[in-house]
Amino acid sequence: MPRLRVGIAQLNAVVGDLDRNAQRVLDAYDAATAEGCDLVVLPELMVTGYPPEDLLLRPAFVAAAAETVGKLAARTGDPAMVVGFPEQAGRLYNAAAVCAGGAVLGVYRKQLLPNYAVFDEQRYFTASTDAGPVFDIAGVRVGVTICEDAWEPGPILAAAAHGAEVIVNINASPYYAGRHAEREALLAERAREVGVPIVYVNLVGGQDELVFDGGSLVYDGAGTLVARAKQFTEDMLIVDVEAPSVAPARVEVPFEPVREVYEALVLGTRDYVRKNGFTDVLISLSGGIDSSLVATVAVDALGAEHVAGVMLPSRYSSEGSVADAQLLADGLGIRSFVIPIEPAHAAFEQMLAPVFEGRAPDLAEENLQARIRGNVVMTISNKFGWMVLSCGNKSEMATGYATLYGDMAGGFAVIKDVPKTLVYALCRERNARAGRDLIPQSVLDKPPSAELRPDQKDTDSLPDYDVLDPVIEGYVEGDESVAELAARGIDAELARRVARMVDRNEYKRRQAPPGVRVSRKAFGKDRRPPITNRWPG
Repeated sequence: MPRLRVGIAQLNAVVGDLDRNAQRVLDAYDAATAEGCDLVVLPELMVTGYPPEDLLLRPAFVAAAAETVGKLAARTGDPAMVVGFPEQAGRLYNAAAVCAGGAVLGVYRKQLLPNYAVFDEQRYFTASTDAGPVFDIAGVRVGVTICEDAWEPGPILAAAAHGAEVIVNINASPYYAGRHAEREALLAERAREVGVPIVYVNLVGGQDELVFDGGSLVYDGAGTLVARAKQFTEDMLIVDVEAPSVAPARVEVPFEPVREVYEALVLGTRDYVRKNGFTDVLISLSGGIDSSLVATVAVDALGAEHVAGVMLPSRYSSEGSVADAQLLADGLGIRSFVIPIEPAHAAFEQMLAPVFEGRAPDLAEENLQARIRGNVVMTISNKFGWMVLSCGNKSEMATGYATLYGDMAGGFAVIKDVPKTLVYALCRERNARAGRDLIPQSVLDKPPSAELRPDQKDTDSLPDYDVLDPVIEGYVEGDESVAELAARGIDAELARRVARMVDRNEYKRRQAPPGVRVSRKAFGKDRRPPITNRWPG
């Protein structure tokens, strides 16, 4: 068999920035050409970024994408290029253009359109019923497929039946914990089924709440992994294919599970901030574990010089919490400010006293403090142009243990999809990697508290997090009913209580900022129950 040298370019696209995306493609193409590649493969919808969502309903956008593909094709020489774009051909298709010698040689159209979880492709695209052409590249017959086409046997089997000796699968496959292991098992199975090498390229980068983790892969015709690219960063992986064999190539070691989630948070935060035109962020530092983790992620994402922390102590803030917040800020090397909220708190109480006369203080007065803090951080944001990162975790977002217009205020919710038990694991992992307590040990040791009343602890209102989080996982991520939770040993009354909290607080979550998706089912695109809802669970 002739040798086919393939350059696998996992790149970070920006949705809608066609010129920038095209330049990234050309840079990768030139780099692969310099390495003697015969074929350069790029991710799904690389021209437009993924997912372009309702931009695809704009004819001018789709036309501009087609024009961009024409310009890319015109720049190609002998090495062929496979690049994803939306093709208008009577109907709109999720497509891959195969270009070489200054022209588009042909187009493959995606056959299987995902319409589950975060995917909504059937809203925009038509599924192709055609297996597509097989392309002769450097004497090797190459079949092309797109992402979901690999998740069922049909499209890859069809490409092999049409004579493909190598199959390229271009992807924009979003991350969740454990996803890369699922992909690897599936691709190994597909390669064994057809006896043909599979070259899998994945997008990398953050787009709103989604993170694309890269980790591009190559399998030989026996289903053996022969190459793996880096996770969470742009990378060029080069392999030599002599079908059904592939010469051994670079195999990056994937991150351990907790570190993998941490890197997803870093990349998702960095890209959300930067792609939306911000340089600096502001975090309300309470001395608690959630804000400590968010600040640490922000420093790793953006650099300490681009992170500021503000401490907003109230009459109920302990000396230890204020000291812990300052210790964190000093250890991270970020700017910090202290703005006591007592003057505003007292003024609000005085203003509201006539209306509240005869009523005992309750949750309204507690939440008032959080809402004062929300106003302060958003005003600072407005003054300096810093994005506010909110610090609510998935356990709090699920149960409503976060104040609307208070600690939920902000532009991005970094740990919105991270349960409290995982928050602790992430902090410990980061400290271990640093070789020092970036997050003070005192923060890890003390019981969680909102500090909105004397001696308050989270367990006054919620079950212990190691009890609560498995119930949330089953009800939210597993779509289990209360009866199903009880059947596998969870206390039925606890399951009912948690389900009621989750359902009752959907209206809050609809008003929350987006955050990084790291689980199989996050609040947001993944999960869209009706707000007005009397289903008992």
